[in-house]
Amino acid sequence: MKTTGQIHPFAAARKPVPRGLKTTGPVVFSYGFRPFFLGAGLWAVLAMLLWILSLTTGLPVGGTYGAVHWHAHEMLFGFGPAVLAGFLLTAVPNWTGRLPVSGKPLMGLAGLWLLGRLAFLQPDIVHVDVAVAIESLFLPVLLLICVREIVAGRKWKDLKVLFGVALLASANLVFHHAVLTDGDPAMASRAAAGAYLLLICIIGGRIIPSFTRNWLNRAGETRFPTPMNGYDVACLALAALALASWIALPEHPLTVVVAGAAALFHAVRLWRWRGWAVRSEPLLAILHVAYAFVAFGFLAIACAAAGHLNPYSALHVVTVGAIGLMMLAVMGRATRGHTGRDLAASRITSLAYACLIGAAVLRPVAEIVPEFYQEILSVSALLWMASFGLFLVEYAPMLTRVRRTPLAG
Repeated sequence: MKTTGQIHPFAAARKPVPRGLKTTGPVVFSYGFRPFFLGAGLWAVLAMLLWILSLTTGLPVGGTYGAVHWHAHEMLFGFGPAVLAGFLLTAVPNWTGRLPVSGKPLMGLAGLWLLGRLAFLQPDIVHVDVAVAIESLFLPVLLLICVREIVAGRKWKDLKVLFGVALLASANLVFHHAVLTDGDPAMASRAAAGAYLLLICIIGGRIIPSFTRNWLNRAGETRFPTPMNGYDVACLALAALALASWIALPEHPLTVVVAGAAALFHAVRLWRWRGWAVRSEPLLAILHVAYAFVAFGFLAIACAAAGHLNPYSALHVVTVGAIGLMMLAVMGRATRGHTGRDLAASRITSLAYACLIGAAVLRPVAEIVPEFYQEILSVSALLWMASFGLFLVEYAPMLTRVRRTPLAG
């Protein structure tokens, strides 16, 4: 394994032992990324397995909530928020310089997320309304914690990141309401996917060019990613407009125009970050690949709005490709950086990336070739489970048993 000397994620100056880091008690509750990345990996595999068993054997997962709705919900509002929580609870202390949430408070927050997953497996045991109430608590609590920390640290510019969390929490409530009133939760699903995509556009615009510049500088290169400027601001504004149009008007000509423009703008944005120059390091290159799916996602949205692509295919380009791949990339990189490992991908990590890229390419095809829907869906699901299973094989020991000093900046 090669050593790159890159700085670890969230780029902040490091002390030998970060302030507020618990040095006693279970390692897994010493820092926010540990329980939530572990939980996200486990749930990514288990929830997908339960979904496939539901399709093939009739396993009554989700009870009266419905297996189809349960699957959509648990990918968007179960798996995804765990990754988001792990990221924010690790990044926000670096942004603000305040103490991280750890120890018993972190244990309580992780327990709240887990309780939501358990209650929702068979919601009729406690009554579906009670299960929904329990499940809906986690995102608002996470949002309040992050708002408190950012406001206390006076990092006002970082509040914009929390708009995505607020949108996600609202979409969760709308999703539940639609299902419980026999409505269509598709709009809520698009809102959730849009919230994640907007966060990727904002945070990806920070970390991808920064990490790329650091790597190229250490490699002796003299040509670097273009620094953030007015073009990036335009990209973010256009992304917000395109996502708002997709959420509210998924089949409108306006969505065709703005989503198509967003695809082009974000493709150019990615090109400005010189991703091809870091192709020899998969741990960094995968961030560029994941962002490429952002551009593909906007293109798929435009094609679906124009009637040239199934809407569910477009949704899965966004969810599996852009969101799933970026989450896997960030979890692996952050775990390595915060446990003192070299920021370089192993063969297991590279294989995990390959499996998820395969799933991201294959899953949208299921609706396009309906005569092979079941077969394509099954292979895509297996690739998804293999990807996150490989993540667990390599990173679960780091998350649960290793307490090392993070890499120096």
